[in-house]
Amino acid sequence: MIKDDIYQTHLTAQQNLRRLSIIRGVALLGQFLALVFFGTVNPIGLPLVPITIILSIYSAITAATWLRSKQPVPIVDYEFFTHLLIDIFFFSMLLYFSGGASNPFVSYYLIPLSIAAITLPRRLSILVALAALACYTVLLNYYVPIAAIAPHAVDMHGTATGMHGTATGMNRPATGMNGVHSGAFNESVNESTNLHILGMWANFAISGALITYFISRMAGTLRQQQQKIAEQRETQLRDEQLLAVATLAAGTAHELGTPLNTMKIIVDELIDKRENSAEDLLLLNQQIDTCKSTLKQLLMTAEQSQSSEQTPVTVRDYFSALLSRWQLMRPNVNVSINLAKDSCDAPCTAAFHLTIEQSIINLLNNAADASPESVEVSIQWTADRATIDIRDHGLGLDLNGIDNLGQAFVTHKDDGLGLGLFLSRATLTRFGGTVSLRNALGGGTHTQISLPL
Repeated sequence: MIKDDIYQTHLTAQQNLRRLSIIRGVALLGQFLALVFFGTVNPIGLPLVPITIILSIYSAITAATWLRSKQPVPIVDYEFFTHLLIDIFFFSMLLYFSGGASNPFVSYYLIPLSIAAITLPRRLSILVALAALACYTVLLNYYVPIAAIAPHAVDMHGTATGMHGTATGMNRPATGMNGVHSGAFNESVNESTNLHILGMWANFAISGALITYFISRMAGTLRQQQQKIAEQRETQLRDEQLLAVATLAAGTAHELGTPLNTMKIIVDELIDKRENSAEDLLLLNQQIDTCKSTLKQLLMTAEQSQSSEQTPVTVRDYFSALLSRWQLMRPNVNVSINLAKDSCDAPCTAAFHLTIEQSIINLLNNAADASPESVEVSIQWTADRATIDIRDHGLGLDLNGIDNLGQAFVTHKDDGLGLGLFLSRATLTRFGGTVSLRNALGGGTHTQISLPL
């Protein structure tokens, strides 16, 4: 399902946080070089101690952020949002000690705002924009002034002119006039300075609004298109893999028929001789019959699956029979089953395809393999949808391989083939269902199946 707000994936969030750390590093390098130049080579009156402390703390946070981007723990949107707010806070502290809104680098506020518009949902990018605008507004009135970078520094020339006029006794009348003109000039400069600062603030507010609205919408549209392309590519790849697996299964079933028939003939002859190993041969004969029966069932299922007509059954009876069959297959599993009450006025009925049962059993087997000592199954349904929750208490999902989970031939089991989850997800998706897996609170894995009836 594609929504207006597209969240970052696990790998994308890691990459974005790593890039944010690099941006911080470049900004910190420039700020340290500026501090050294304007603090020692060409002093302009910067308060060196507080700025040095702020840059040191910010450097430590940047290093910690870089290490955090290397961790396998997923990075959620709110964590990335917090990092951008931290950037705005520390940059505001630096501006406070270096001229406030009159600092020519005040436009750096647009950097975290643009990053938020591209990477975060719209509601979070709006909050980032409001935070930047609020800090900018505060810096209009509260800051440590630095005369060298203040826009009204030209006013010193007017004052010096007035002082120069008073130093000459012969020009006293002219000096008075010059003093009047100088005062008017000062007021004009101060007024134009205030208008300049307010104009910068208004420009920032407009730029921030445009970036937040248009860039976030453009980024959202691009992410939607990329997601659609990825889904189409994944569907095409899954169909190709399913076709390959189906072809392989059909060929294997055909090839197994001949050796099984040969083994059947030989075993029958050995049984007739009534040798001492007759019991073992009888057991072997039963296993061969089971294999042949399974192959026949495979062919029958393939024929029946081509038919679009399915017999409707009550939902409760269907899931009861499914769970009973699974418990016969896995008698050693300690399972707790909760079947909800029927939510329909009359018993809910549905027509289930033959492959759906196999898909659900595959997912139940995964839970049983993870923790045979405790598996919890809860099933509830309405007239149009059933939800199956499967909870095991095993080791949970491996976060390093979670992005490849469900792909063909990808498995974390020592004896697994990597097809169970892949085939189950592909089958259920084909009939409009979904499968989601996540680490459960307290350990283990929570598997949820949503199936339209």
